[in-house]
Amino acid sequence: MAQRGWRSIAAPLLFLNLLMYAVVLVFSSWNLNNFIDGQTRHPDIAGNSATFYFLLFAILAGVLGLASKLAGANHVRSWRSDSLAAAASSALVAWAVTALAFGMACKEIHIGGYRGWRMRVLEGFVIAVTFTQLLYLAVVHAGIYRSQYGPGYRSSSYGTAAGEPTDPAAPKGGPTATGARV
Repeated sequence: MAQRGWRSIAAPLLFLNLLMYAVVLVFSSWNLNNFIDGQTRHPDIAGNSATFYFLLFAILAGVLGLASKLAGANHVRSWRSDSLAAAASSALVAWAVTALAFGMACKEIHIGGYRGWRMRVLEGFVIAVTFTQLLYLAVVHAGIYRSQYGPGYRSSSYGTAAGEPTDPAAPKGGPTATGARV
């Protein structure tokens, strides 16, 4: 698939994850605010022993996910190796924290008990965004391993004049100077 094809796959996934992380952040912050205020008897909040930890990881995943989408938007716009590094690393960190929130959501569901509709929506969005973020992560990281899928790190013409051949045996800083060091 051409570079334009991978870019056209990454852009909608980026936008979808941006919206999903925004929903996760809104729902987790609302639930955590009411949970801290001691309104656990509120019909939309009631949870179990895993609720507090789930809300902490969910709000952290929402913030990191939104921040990683900023780096991802810069990468999709420029589609270069230098932006690939920032997008790939921030997406990996966001996915790792989202996977922790996913584990806590599964634990909260497994423990059971009554949970309000906002908590169930939050659990569903965390579970869904875990897999869409993993898919986005795979698309972005495809450019690291093969330049055919994205800008890649192994582009030999990067940083040279247009059409100028590069010699891999040549010194990186240009011709070396001989003589005494002062």
